[in-house]
Amino acid sequence: MPQTALRIAFMGTPPFAETALRALVEDGHEIAAVYSQPPRPSGRGQQVRPSAVHAAADALGLVVRTPARLRRGAADWQQHWHDFAALDLDIAIVAAYGLILPAEMLAMPRRGCLNIHASLLPRWRGAAPIQAAILHGDTESGVTIMQMDAGLDTGAMLLRESVPITPQTTATTLHDALAEIGARLVLRALHEAPEPVPQPADGVTHAPKLTRDDARLRWADDTAALDRRIRALNPWPGTTTGWTADGRTETMKVLEVTQAEGHGPPGTVLDDRLTIATGNGALRITRLQAQGRPAMPAQAFLHGRKIPAGTRLG
Repeated sequence: MPQTALRIAFMGTPPFAETALRALVEDGHEIAAVYSQPPRPSGRGQQVRPSAVHAAADALGLVVRTPARLRRGAADWQQHWHDFAALDLDIAIVAAYGLILPAEMLAMPRRGCLNIHASLLPRWRGAAPIQAAILHGDTESGVTIMQMDAGLDTGAMLLRESVPITPQTTATTLHDALAEIGARLVLRALHEAPEPVPQPADGVTHAPKLTRDDARLRWADDTAALDRRIRALNPWPGTTTGWTADGRTETMKVLEVTQAEGHGPPGTVLDDRLTIATGNGALRITRLQAQGRPAMPAQAFLHGRKIPAGTRLG
């Protein structure tokens, strides 16, 4: 049990936030309500499903609220604000929630609102900091616990912890490491109440929300950039490439690659092992997912479906 159990609203949506929610419950804090984005269609059957945080909160027996908007002027915003104020909170914890909290709500909890942000602020403010750090070749990432203000990830910092990014780091492995760090750091912030430190004015970068348009591989890019993109965008939105065979266009998700020898026009298949020419060398696809099929090693795919040398991917 913490020295003083706090009355908390937890606000988050994806698995990254679920880790922190479970840590707060295990630490003995009172979760007055959990806020998460509304259930949405997902998966191959497009069934409407709750978010990871919503599902975890249900399993823990917690009250869940799923407003679509909270900003002034949105539908039922006055009711949402009233309900939030009525929780009589000590503090709110926000982690990858996906909705912007208006200044009026940020001021309602007695100790304000803390954000668990998956970057070393002020680098990579915004929606996709994990992917951005890998995409841009950063050598480290981390978590910042931040006192929220009305800006986009601009509040004063309470705690930070870094983790290295290696040539093997993927969005999945970095996500999992940062989720554990975030859960641990937010408990420290609640126990220790560290002094807020303003973010530096320099070194600010922004990580915009990813879309499916980011998924298409551009083989004219250099080898290192392509490798980073494949590692950064797996599992979502993934990285895709296509080719034309027998008069029809086929596509695959490229899940893993390795450095390879070879040169040629970018996007050209160089051999029978799916070695692909890039802007300055070559990459070999080692794991992929073809349309309508599970993920598999590239060699298993090639046993039943040949992509001959000379084929152009794009």
